[in-house]
Amino acid sequence: MKMSVGQFVIASIIALNVSFTHAADAPPPENLANLVASALANNPELKSSQSRWQMYANKAKQASALEDPMFMFKLQNMLAREPFVFNKDPQSAKVIGISQQIPFWGKRALREEVAQYEGEAYKWAVEERKLELTRMVKETYYQLWAVDKAQEIIGKNLKIIDDFVTIAETKYSVGQGVQQDIYKAGLERSKMLDMQITLKQQRKSLEANLNYLLYRPGNTPVGTIADFTLPQLSLTAEQLNETAFEKRPQVKSLIMQTEKGKASHRLAQKEFYPDFNLSFEYMFRERIATDMVSDPGYNMFTVGLTFNLPFQQERRRAMLAESTSETSMATEELNGLKNSIRYSINDTLAQMERRQKLVELYKSGIIPQAEQSLESAVIGYRVNKVDFLTLLDGRVNLFNYERELYESQSEYMMKLAQLEATVGVELASTPAVPQPPTAPVEPPVTSPAPEHSQHH
Repeated sequence: MKMSVGQFVIASIIALNVSFTHAADAPPPENLANLVASALANNPELKSSQSRWQMYANKAKQASALEDPMFMFKLQNMLAREPFVFNKDPQSAKVIGISQQIPFWGKRALREEVAQYEGEAYKWAVEERKLELTRMVKETYYQLWAVDKAQEIIGKNLKIIDDFVTIAETKYSVGQGVQQDIYKAGLERSKMLDMQITLKQQRKSLEANLNYLLYRPGNTPVGTIADFTLPQLSLTAEQLNETAFEKRPQVKSLIMQTEKGKASHRLAQKEFYPDFNLSFEYMFRERIATDMVSDPGYNMFTVGLTFNLPFQQERRRAMLAESTSETSMATEELNGLKNSIRYSINDTLAQMERRQKLVELYKSGIIPQAEQSLESAVIGYRVNKVDFLTLLDGRVNLFNYERELYESQSEYMMKLAQLEATVGVELASTPAVPQPPTAPVEPPVTSPAPEHSQHH
């Protein structure tokens, strides 16, 4: 049925409107730097860690402060039969006083030092949480990219399998093929659709995870992920270890805890010395002139110094042991962390090297060879030199190789994110910049020209 010019124009307009509507509904492409910045700005768990650090930072300001002075007022030596009469007995007086508790020299400074080290430890714990959050965002980002790529090649393969079905049907109609080839192609198409359903579910789960990390509604759509080039590392394993020991926030946090334990030990040693209490009292007396007593009623004052006697040696020795154990615990945790960093760096570098070599091998060797093999199989199937199963296997192999290529690229970037979290700094000398997607090479698939059957 032929289409008139007017119908063709109307159909074109409708197709353009549909495409514009889909383009308007699609979310914009995602930017990794913006996603990381949004997560660091909005994630509630990170905000909670920051508030905890501020809490301990304010504790440091309190640690060195003196106790409030004590004010005292009393009526001294009052007569029971005349309780508010001050001019009958020279011992009666109104007394005011003030006292101040003063720790032994050096205790206040050490208490402040302990609190400062504890606050610094929580400060670096916040920075460690930022690294962990950045790593999780990057991993989710590159997992989304791999899923999108897998969906692309599944869509491409569904079209190619449909073309294979057309070829098989055409060959069967002219007596050159068998109906079983059509069923095989249909089965392979169903497998592809099954994988497509799974990938759509995986993308929704990854979108939910990314929205969780960014603290935004779970149904917020996530746009496409741009292609990228694999960055190259310029540091050796030994240099990465040195950088991690110097820059990793968790290392700094454990160093602060070690220093806190040492300061606590010095403070425990000071507890063997007494604390002091200075007091001053002023006594207001009245003049007395009676038959029995005559007193001019001069005012008096008292100055006093009291201190505790540190006889509880067992308690103080326990404080020393506690601080020693705290220092030892933090030191061994630091040693364990450094050992873990060395292992993680070496293991991650080995996995990144493997993934990089796989990417190069797939791009330069396996995939081009698989494309050529499939193209040859298509041509051979058209002239009855290759069976349909060989043709289908060639397509499936190429599909698997393409998926493994994208998985290796994604895994490389995820391992790089893990390595950056381990070391504590950005590492790539060549950043993973977006690049225009390269159109995959598809083998020519055409319907075979009808030939005379050899079985006539």
